[in-house]
Parts: sequence; structure tokens; C-alpha cells
Amino acid sequence: MKVSRRGMLAGAAAAGAAGVVGTVGVAARGEAAAVETSAETTTARTPVEITWFGTHAWEIRCGKSVVLTDPWLTRFKTGTFTPEGADPKTKLVIKPDVIDRHLTTADAILVHHGHYDHMADVPYVAKKTQATVLGTQTHVNLLKAMRTQEDLLSPVRGGEYFPFDGFSIEVYPSLHSCSGKRHTYAYPGYYLESVPPRPRVIEDLVEGGTLAYVITIGGLRILSLSTANFDPNALRGLQVDVAFAAPGGEPGITDRLLQTIKPVKKVIATHWDDFDKPLDQPSVPWTDIAPLRASVEKTGAEFIVLDHLQKITL
Repeated sequence: MKVSRRGMLAGAAAAGAAGVVGTVGVAARGEAAAVETSAETTTARTPVEITWFGTHAWEIRCGKSVVLTDPWLTRFKTGTFTPEGADPKTKLVIKPDVIDRHLTTADAILVHHGHYDHMADVPYVAKKTQATVLGTQTHVNLLKAMRTQEDLLSPVRGGEYFPFDGFSIEVYPSLHSCSGKRHTYAYPGYYLESVPPRPRVIEDLVEGGTLAYVITIGGLRILSLSTANFDPNALRGLQVDVAFAAPGGEPGITDRLLQTIKPVKKVIATHWDDFDKPLDQPSVPWTDIAPLRASVEKTGAEFIVLDHLQKITL
């Protein structure tokens, strides 16, 4: 495995990230070997490059094929991780110069749920790349309200299998993480029948259903979860090589995930950074990811943590 930087990060990791962003190690054994998939015969492996842009924004690249998950690179202050919490009336902002600095092309954009830190940049990225955008009917209606090019939008609900040139996408129903006394999450809601008014503030981008995806690319199967929660009925017995897993949610949720799917070789931490902080600076955690690490490592899987703009090749 090869680990490198895209661009220069300013100095060492911030004090708040001490002990979180450490050496990124991926076992070299088996990298050139074939990978067994649950649905297909053994497939030859081709290197897959994975880059993290903070939150759940990932670029997955193999040869000329590029898949983006929740590409939100425009970070602005909301107060989400302060004692007061996010101001729901925070205006939505899109910074094309930030996006253009890091994203050039894509074949597919996978929307996992509709919150601003997952979907606010999608209209611009879709127009720029002309990628196919997958999301729930609510996500599609919100994206239409944000003037997204309609012929790029593909509504899904879970159960779909889509072959693309160089990769395939499987769609699974999923769940958003819940927390607090009432087991809730921010900005619930749906727009199933019609296109809403254009979103202007962060509370206008409602969750709208949550999805999980499996990306099969270069002979590697990657499970992409945008929050700690998941649908055990949908994922039971799933076989993948890599899983993106987030901290937070209800106690023991990662333990249950790793007991639900078949044993996985590598788990990559996602959505653990304070996204009010700049993308071009070292990531600062919004929570302690030690429990996530412990949950992963006790299964024998390798736990991988990347910093902003860092990439690995698997």
C-alpha cells in the first residue's frame, strides 16, 4: 500500500487530533492477489486510490474511473460541534474555487443522505463532472430545487445494482445515526411528491432517507456508510474488503455492524472531523474515535485513519 499527500498540510496535526491521526498502515500481504467477492468469481486486482476530503467526502479512483461519495468540500461555520449546536438558519454557501482545486472528474456521485454536509456541493460537482447522481427521491427533489441538471439524477431506494464502465454500484437501504435522550437526529423530513422551494439555509436540506453503497472497483469491494448506523437486515452476510465506518450513534453500533457483515479486512474511519474547520488544515476530531478503533481491532480487522487531503492506494 502506498500513502501520500495531495498538497501540503500545514505542520503537524492540531493538538486536538493528537493520538487520532497516526501512522496509516495497510498490510501489504495479498495486495497483488485476487480478491474473492460474494457475488462474482475471483477477480484480478487493480490498484484503487482513495482520497479523503473530510466529512464523508471520498474520491475513489481506479484507472480512468472515479466515484465520489457525498462530495462536500465547501466548509463553513455552523457551530455544529459547539455546546450550543448548529444554527439551523446558517446560510448555505458553495465555494467553486475550493471544489475546483481538488475535483476534476467523476463518473458517479453517491448521495448517502440529504444533510448539507453531504449534499450542498453536489449540484456544482454534478454540473462540473457530468457524473450520474444517485440518491433517494427526496435527495433528487432537493437537488432539482437546487437547479441540478435533471438528466444526471437517478432516484434509488435500495436493492439496485448498476454496472458502470470500470466499476459497479450496489444500493442498500440504511439508517441515520441517532443520539440523545429521544434518539433523534437533525433535520428529519422528506419530499417525496414534489420539488420543494430552493434550499437557502442548512435546515432546508433534510435527511430524506439514508442509503449505503457497495462500490466494486479494481476487484475491490468497498462498503460506504455515511453515519455509524445501518440496516442490519439489508447488510446481513454482506461480503466486502473495505468498510467506511463513522463514530457516534448508539453504544455498540460498530460491534453490531462488524457482527452483521462477513469479516472485513480493513475499516477506514469516516466523518470524524470537525467540519467547521478548514479543509486545508489538519483535521480536528469532533469526538473520540478510540472506541471505534477498539471495536474494529478486536475483530482482527485493520483500522485506517486518514487526514484531510490524504490518499491511500489499496
